[in-house]
Amino acid sequence: MKLYHGSNISIARIDLNRSKPYKDFGKGFYLTTIREQALRMAEQTVRKFGGTPFVNEYEFDETFLHNGQMNVKVFNSYSEEWAYFIVANRDRNNKEKSHDFDIVVDPIADDRVGIQLFRYLRNFIDMPTLIRELKYKELTIQYYFGTERAVKLLKKL
Repeated sequence: MKLYHGSNISIARIDLNRSKPYKDFGKGFYLTTIREQALRMAEQTVRKFGGTPFVNEYEFDETFLHNGQMNVKVFNSYSEEWAYFIVANRDRNNKEKSHDFDIVVDPIADDRVGIQLFRYLRNFIDMPTLIRELKYKELTIQYYFGTERAVKLLKKL
């Protein structure tokens, strides 16, 4: 399968040390199956940091999601478990990695994640409201590669 990562540079070698912490699944490399979505992310990155939008393309053998060689977590839909997982990974008070998955596959949370988590953590909204507010307008899937052994499965095209 083809996976895409939007950036302001071409990424020949993925360096997890350059990844930012406190994302949906923590520090890692995030991709999508939707090229247009990766382009939107690239444009967003350019607005923040400058440069030129670039969509990096990778080939990934999806049998690794099911063959037991990788520690994989798949969320098939928005759920309470999914929301708690995101809350744990975005918790800036937690300095330790909150999970040991090599790869996580899930629905993408809406771009307003930070605002909604703030509201939830301060008890302004409950968990069902948080889940509803985090749902993306169209169901799209993201792929998180959080370990060196997982990143090595991505072949740059």
